[in-house]
Amino acid sequence: MSPTFAGLTIIAALFVLLGTGMPIAFALGLAAVSALFLQSGPDIIYVLSETMFSGIANLAYVSIPMFVLMGAAVASSPAGADLYTSLDRWLNRVPGGLVLSNIGACAIFSGMTGSSPATCAAIGKMGIPEMLRRGYPASVASGSIAAGGTLGILIPPSVTLIVYGIATETSIGRLFMAGVIPGLMLTIMFMIWAVIDCKRQGYDFGARAVRFTLREKLAGMPRVLPFLFIIAGTLYVLYGGLATPSEAAGAGALLTLVVVIVAYRLFRFRPVAGIFGSAMRESVMIMMIMAAAELFAFALSSLFITQSIAAAIADLEVNRWVLMGVINIFLLVAGMFLPPVAVIVMTAPMLFPIVTQAGFDPYWFAIVLTINMEVGLITPPIGLNLFVINAIAPDVPTRQILWGALPYVLVMFLAILILCIFPGLATWLPNQMMGIAI
Repeated sequence: MSPTFAGLTIIAALFVLLGTGMPIAFALGLAAVSALFLQSGPDIIYVLSETMFSGIANLAYVSIPMFVLMGAAVASSPAGADLYTSLDRWLNRVPGGLVLSNIGACAIFSGMTGSSPATCAAIGKMGIPEMLRRGYPASVASGSIAAGGTLGILIPPSVTLIVYGIATETSIGRLFMAGVIPGLMLTIMFMIWAVIDCKRQGYDFGARAVRFTLREKLAGMPRVLPFLFIIAGTLYVLYGGLATPSEAAGAGALLTLVVVIVAYRLFRFRPVAGIFGSAMRESVMIMMIMAAAELFAFALSSLFITQSIAAAIADLEVNRWVLMGVINIFLLVAGMFLPPVAVIVMTAPMLFPIVTQAGFDPYWFAIVLTINMEVGLITPPIGLNLFVINAIAPDVPTRQILWGALPYVLVMFLAILILCIFPGLATWLPNQMMGIAI
């Protein structure tokens, strides 16, 4: 069996399994096991568990469940509502203040959770009904939250950047810093389009403005500020080299949990158990996908599919920017069917040497890759954020959600183009704080 035919077969099998509604981790694992069994016979069973375990047996991965716990503590408490309310009250005089506060809340909440679905669910539950109540178009209300939720995999601390750092053996602290300016840039670009979209659809900002007194604006700040300080402190000790990602994540999770319990008086067992239960479910899901993706990558390598793809890309006698375009199209298609973590685990080790040999900065490429993965979160057929929005806002038609989110895909493409023209947006901050990478 040629590598090309084997590759097409295993990928087709994966799509069929995903089409049945099978969980992504199980689909990846079953497709990989079937391919390895057909190639090597029953003896391959002895290396399956070892391959999956070795894929996640890295101490740095401890930071993932810790950051997830940090996010679960906020998402499972009234902290998200307080954050949303505070931003709404401070931005109420700005045209489109409510939709801007939703996107801003998504950006800040992303920094707390590092999770796109959690951001969509937490902010969307409050933001979408309130925007609809104030007369915002349904496509604007749903699309802005779906797109704002994608910031969870870019703005640090980001689970996908942690996975990329481990897969490519690059500095996670430098990756986090590389995501700060592009994350802020993309947030501002989302806000600009949201206001333009509102005006395009004839929304009258002044007619529905809600005014708040200074006392009302300051009322929620004592509960919001501690979380912002925790995020800033976590990133400072990480960027300053004072702690490893796992240590910073553990300290951040503990402090967040303590603040949530004390500030919202969650002294009973049930709410605390709910926080840990939510964090455990999401952490297990992520780690299962990573382990299955490692097995799938092993199958691709054993069938010489990975090597063939890498060789084909490397042998392209084209300008390096054309090469980068080919890589981005490949990632875009993969991101439409697989979650970002799975795509990064399978492709980053293969693409990393190609990108660096072409003269691209690996930290800049990580940000471009991450924004590319954001596109997959709001585009069919998987579009995880679209499903989240559909679940929390069943009254909004799926078509409205889709049409509201698709323009943000073009905004992300524009952001990638800007990063290609001005790569310093991703590399300047880490170079200033940690020196130029060698």
